[in-house]
Amino acid sequence: MRLCCVFALLSGSLALATLLIALSTDNWFVAVGSHHQAHSGLWHPDMDFIRATQVFTILAALAGLLSISCLILFITPFLSPSISHLASLLFCITAFAAGLCSMVGMAVYTGERWKESDPQIQTFFAWSFYMGWTSVFLFLCTGLLSLKVYWGAHRPNYDSL
Repeated sequence: MRLCCVFALLSGSLALATLLIALSTDNWFVAVGSHHQAHSGLWHPDMDFIRATQVFTILAALAGLLSISCLILFITPFLSPSISHLASLLFCITAFAAGLCSMVGMAVYTGERWKESDPQIQTFFAWSFYMGWTSVFLFLCTGLLSLKVYWGAHRPNYDSL
């Protein structure tokens, strides 16, 4: 049980770190022409799908931060069993919500950028984009680990409430 908590905290922290790095950098998409090279990220709001990706990835980062906070609350030994049980439930829900929001944001960006093509310009996704997708899988791993933690958590009975 403690091992699952440690791995969940580790994967949640890594997911949040990779998502924040992906959000803060401008190397999502690279275009290479015959004489020039350009790259872009999420903070050049020239298209609507970039705005949607911004919103969903920021929501994922907030849900990931809340998830990690709930796990830390769950781990603290001085909480009552009912609060600890609630923290483990919130940890589970917010971990999956972070994964879902991140997945939607990344899927929207991938689908819209994939449509854009020009035979004169070679385009490809860059490292920030791949860090965003890595955070999706890490958030989903955190969600699965949080489910294991929730199922293994001590549930308060009626007498302890």
